[in-house]
Amino acid sequence: MPYAMRVYEHGGPEKLRWEQVQVGEPGPGQVRVRSAAVGLNFVDTYQRSGLYPMPLPFTPGSEGAGVVEAVGPKVKEFKVGDRVAYAGPVGAYAETLLRPADRLVKIPAGVDDKTAAAMMLKGLTTQYLIRRTYRVKKGDTILMHAAAGGVGLILCQWAKHLGATVIGTVGSDEKAVLAKKAGCKHVIVTTREKFAERVKEITKGKGVPVVYDGVGKDTFMDSLDCLQPLGLMVSFGNASGAVPPFNAGILSQKGSLFLTRPTLATYTASRADLVKGAQELFAVVKSGKVKIAINQTYPLKDAAQAMRDLEGRKTTGSTVLIP
Repeated sequence: MPYAMRVYEHGGPEKLRWEQVQVGEPGPGQVRVRSAAVGLNFVDTYQRSGLYPMPLPFTPGSEGAGVVEAVGPKVKEFKVGDRVAYAGPVGAYAETLLRPADRLVKIPAGVDDKTAAAMMLKGLTTQYLIRRTYRVKKGDTILMHAAAGGVGLILCQWAKHLGATVIGTVGSDEKAVLAKKAGCKHVIVTTREKFAERVKEITKGKGVPVVYDGVGKDTFMDSLDCLQPLGLMVSFGNASGAVPPFNAGILSQKGSLFLTRPTLATYTASRADLVKGAQELFAVVKSGKVKIAINQTYPLKDAAQAMRDLEGRKTTGSTVLIP
């Protein structure tokens, strides 16, 4: 029987259990996939810890790539041997798994399995953030927090390709080098600089039209001070913890600001949106304008250590788990 990582109670990385699981034949609308690579994401730690409560027990992981082993009834788009990738639902930390066919996309020639696994969740997140939530255009100056992270490195490259000037925040000089290489025109090291003040200096007091914030508690309030009037605060993650409650009147006081808390699940709820987003993502990666930085790999059975390193801010770019 294949192995999978299981969580029976919420808590730290030590709650992960590597054990054999029964994987049956695919039912109607399902496909059985043999995993080739699995992506590691911060959302995996939220679900494991209980910040985002999950029905127990469960198998973590929201993105991966593999090969179709079997196809269930009523599945017409895929066949045995197809290379496929996905970004949800959970269950990716497994050697073999069942997937709903309407959540899979075919991996085009020229994109390897590790790259596909590493970019589905982070890349599709970037796609909706800069092409739909706020459509980044030539001449924009934008602020991206955690610019050396998984989403950050993709977003910085893609936004630069679109003609935007990217201001990125990072936590160390080592990460500043990565952010610069990814296309950040200005990099702010938050351990020694106040980013709101630096953004105002860089923009000559004007501020930015959009802030992309996957950090949460530590950056949220100061990010509002970076926005120009009618600016958009995009809070899409909680790496430092959940944003505490605040008076919505602050948004009016700081310039009639807009606030959104988007999710990939909403933006890819329809199959048409999922496929369109994936095609745009694959195209920009195949063009070479966006490179997926896989800076760490771990055996899938060592997912607990991978999570410790991710939560300890020891990783950069994308991390891939190999079954």
